[in-house]
Parts: sequence; C-alpha cells; structure tokens
Amino acid sequence: MSVDINDLARRVQAMEDIAAITAVKIRYLRACDRKQPDEVRQCFTDDATIDFEGFPVFDNPDTFVALYTQFGCVPHVLDMHHMQNPVITLTGADTATGLFDLYFFQIDTQSRTLIQLATAYEDTFRKVDGQWLLSSSTSRRLSFLMDEVSEDGVRKVVGLGEQTPTAFGQSAQ
Repeated sequence: MSVDINDLARRVQAMEDIAAITAVKIRYLRACDRKQPDEVRQCFTDDATIDFEGFPVFDNPDTFVALYTQFGCVPHVLDMHHMQNPVITLTGADTATGLFDLYFFQIDTQSRTLIQLATAYEDTFRKVDGQWLLSSSTSRRLSFLMDEVSEDGVRKVVGLGEQTPTAFGQSAQ
C-alpha cells in the first residue's frame, strides 16, 4: 500500500482547519459568557456582518460588540451558551462555512427573568494572517421560553415559542 504524501498533507490540514474553526466559535461563546468584549471582538474579521434574529443587522463587529457590552456586560445578566451539532465545510484554502446549534440560557436578576433559547447559526469563516475568524454570523431562533420569577420564587411563563426576544432580556410585544 502506497501513501500519497500530498493527499495525507491535505487531509491533515483540513483536520487542523476544522479544529481551528471550532475553536474560534467556542472562544467567541465563552467570551460572551464571561463578559469579555475585547475577546469577543477578536473572533471576527474587521468587515464581519452579524445578523441575529431580534436585533438589527450589524455591518461591522465593533457596533455589535458595543451593544453586547452595553446590555450583556452588566452584573445582573448571567448568560450560558452551549454550542452543539457543528457541521463545518471547507470551501477553499482560506474560507469555510459552519452550521451550529446553540442552547442559550439567561438569568436577569434585575428584571427577574429567565430566557431559554434554541438557535441555529449559519456562519462563514475566513483565514486572516493564518488565523481563522468569523466573517459573518447569522442566528435564527428555533424555540423560545421566557419566565418571570416573583419575589417569592414562583415562576410564570410569559413567552413561549412564538414571542421573539429582542435585546438581552427585553421581549417584543
């Protein structure tokens, strides 16, 4: 059995690229949970677009990170992002697409609300100076649940399925 060194090198590079793409997506989600806006920003190309359902479309990552900092980087908002079911396709030597499902849970101790979301991400990635970064990210809601918690600890469902959440804990009416 002969080994094609060039084919082997391409396959190893593909595995390394997929691992690096997965890592940047995880780095982004962890930075969101840990309220690290500078780290969030570093996960995107300078010309990245962000289109998350319930928010305006951002044509650059700086505007997105500013809004995230204002509403998400506050002590009373606790977020948890869990990525799952990644499907990454290399589309070129320096380009790729990624499909990811996300389970999101938020506790807002000030408004006494709990939000649970399932979303689907469709992302594009581009290698810049040898580093894989998000060049676009689109997220669409699959399911939504919002509870209010009374002072005595009783949970009441106030949004279910059809109600679309907007900026960090505020719901559309």
